[in-house]
Order: sequence, then C-alpha cells, then structure tokens
Amino acid sequence: MANVLVVHGGGPTAVINSSLYGVIQEAARCGEIEHVYGAIGGSEAILKERFLDLAAYPEEKLKLLLTTPATAIGSSRYALEQKDYEAMTAIFQKHDIKYVLLNGGNGTMDTCGKIHRACKDAGICVVGIPKTIDNDIAITDHTPGFGSAARYLAETVAEVGVDVKSLPIHVCVVEAMGRNAGWITASSALARKKPGDAPHLIYLPERPFHEEEFLEDVKRLYEEKGGVVVVASEGLKDESGKPIVPPIFQTGRSVYYGDVSAYLAELVIKKLGIKARSEKPGICGRASIALQSPVDRDEAVLAGREALKAAMRGEGGKMVGFIREETLDGSYQISVRMIPIEEVMLYERVVPEEYINERGNDVNEAFVEWCKPLTGAEVMEYIDFQDLYQEKREREGGKR
Repeated sequence: MANVLVVHGGGPTAVINSSLYGVIQEAARCGEIEHVYGAIGGSEAILKERFLDLAAYPEEKLKLLLTTPATAIGSSRYALEQKDYEAMTAIFQKHDIKYVLLNGGNGTMDTCGKIHRACKDAGICVVGIPKTIDNDIAITDHTPGFGSAARYLAETVAEVGVDVKSLPIHVCVVEAMGRNAGWITASSALARKKPGDAPHLIYLPERPFHEEEFLEDVKRLYEEKGGVVVVASEGLKDESGKPIVPPIFQTGRSVYYGDVSAYLAELVIKKLGIKARSEKPGICGRASIALQSPVDRDEAVLAGREALKAAMRGEGGKMVGFIREETLDGSYQISVRMIPIEEVMLYERVVPEEYINERGNDVNEAFVEWCKPLTGAEVMEYIDFQDLYQEKREREGGKR
C-alpha cells in the first residue's frame, strides 16, 4: 500500500475540488492506496508537513467537494526555492507518499516539473492536473475551470445586455479576468441569442488596444442602439505592450490589475459625453457554483482520476491533457492524453488569430462553436416584447 498527496496551487476555480474528488474516488476504486493526503495550504504545506487524510471522511462528506467553491484544502502562491525542492524527497518518504499530484495552472505545472526532477530518483511519481479559469495552459484543448468561468461570464453579460436594452441610455463596460489570454473575455460572445444582442464589442489582450477605434465603435453603436455593452479584458495593452491601466501590484507572475472597466467607462464619459458605467465581476466568476458547468465538473473529476492512474503506471513528469475528437455527427467528445510537463511549463496559450475579427473588437463564430460545449448549458431563455413589437411593425409594413 502507498499514499498519495494532492497539492493545490494558484487561484481556485469552481471545479478544482471536483478533481480532488476524482483522485479520492480512484484511490478507493483501485484498492492500492492507503491514505489520500491533502496539502493544507498549497505548496508551502509540503515543507510544513500540513497533511490531512481525506480518505478518512465518509462519502456523504466527500461528495460535497463537487459543489464546494474555491479550494477545500487551500492554495497558495508560495515561491519555492531550490533548497525547498531538495528537502521534499525526505518529507515524502517520511509519510510513505509515493504519488504527488499538483493541481494548478502554468506556475503550478512549472513547480510540478521541478518536484518531478528532484524526486524521480527516489521512486516518487509526480503528475500534474491542469486547472485554470484563464485556459492558458499549452497543448491541452482546454483546462478544467475555464468552462465554468465562461458560463458565468456569458450568463452575466446576457443579463446585463437585457438590462441595458430595456433602458438604453448608457454604455456598460464589463471587465473580464484573464491576464495575457482573452479566453474568458471571448466567452462573453456566447451571451448572444441573435445578431445585435450584447455584447456589442469584445476586446482581447491578444490585440493592441486602440483608444480612438474604441471610441469610434462605441459612438457608432450608441447612436444606433442607445445602449451598448462592452466586454474588455483586464490585461488590455497598447501598441507598445504597455497595460492601458498600470497594475496596482505585482509580485512574480501574480498581478493585481488596475480597473480597466472604470478607465474605459470614464473615457466614454469624458471623450464622448455619454453616460457610462463599469462592472467588474472579478473572482465572482471563478467562485460561482450556481453557474458551474456540469461538463467542466465531470471533466475535472476525470482529470483527477486519470492523474492518479498515470502516477500508478509510473508516468511521472506528465500532465493530464484533453484532446478534442472529431466525430461523425459533430458532437463534443474528448480523450485523455498524458503530456510531458516540459511542454507546458510556464508556456502561455493565448487566443489564436483565427478566432478574432479583423478590427480586433470581437470574436467569430468558429470560437463560439469551439467554446459552447464547455459551458454545459445554453444561455438563459427570455422573452423580449420590444423585439416582438418590432417584428409586428415590420410585418405590417411599419405603419405603427
């Protein structure tokens, strides 16, 4: 019998605990694992040996992991040093830990690779479980956490869009998380039920932000519609690569961005004389269980199970990846592939050019078709009597 340790790193998601549940499930199924330890407080907890045996808890408690926001065992952005990696082998051996599973994003996968190199000669198998709302991990088609964040933003923007349309007197700028990758921002396009629906403009960090073009687009749409919804990434940069709003705080890869939505709303007010307001859902989008994607949750469980299976096969130094399969009927289907950790360590995967329109203020239908299955649900249905009235007028030849 051997023990497994699960470590969470970086920002939580709505399904990170589902991957943890998958590990516990697989450990119980295989019958070869005695203890499933959770590192209480991220990577620093390894050095302080803060381990809790999660397998000791009853199933009715463990199943709550599927609907628990944030991370049930805690996370951190603790900066490990070389001496820390060198100390880990002895700690793992002390607790009979043969398998170490790190669940996190780019930074955590870098840590995963370094722990693998430090411990592989001792027979300790280290495997990565991808996790990030930003969806910026290389090779894998997508990451657990993104589908739920995408669903949250799409639903939120759809609701904001209906609100703005019902009282079309201002411009609303919604800010999305995502650092250097605009996947979450782009997912707001799923809010549209028909042409003309919000969001009317989408700005990703993959393209330089042009202030004058932004103001031109807003002015044109405001004159046409009265109410305009803009979705902008927190990581927008100008042509020189400089953030349009300086970060408030930065340490390593952790960045606290300035308020981009407030900046753009103020720009609209000052330059165009149009009423504008900003909205910044922020961590609400990564914490929401109410809008958790069922597809995302199930795939997160799968990632946890497959990570432990791979570790027990001796496939250390790899990360669980998802490959999207082509199907005859066009339905959504994935397969699992174990990806060498060196291929993903600190490599940011951004939204490709083929998903962005020429002007850089929207995404196209190809992106929508790629993204839609990951959210696990259609955006809310609603009735709009304004549209029905307009349709009636058009049928009657515009007489009323």
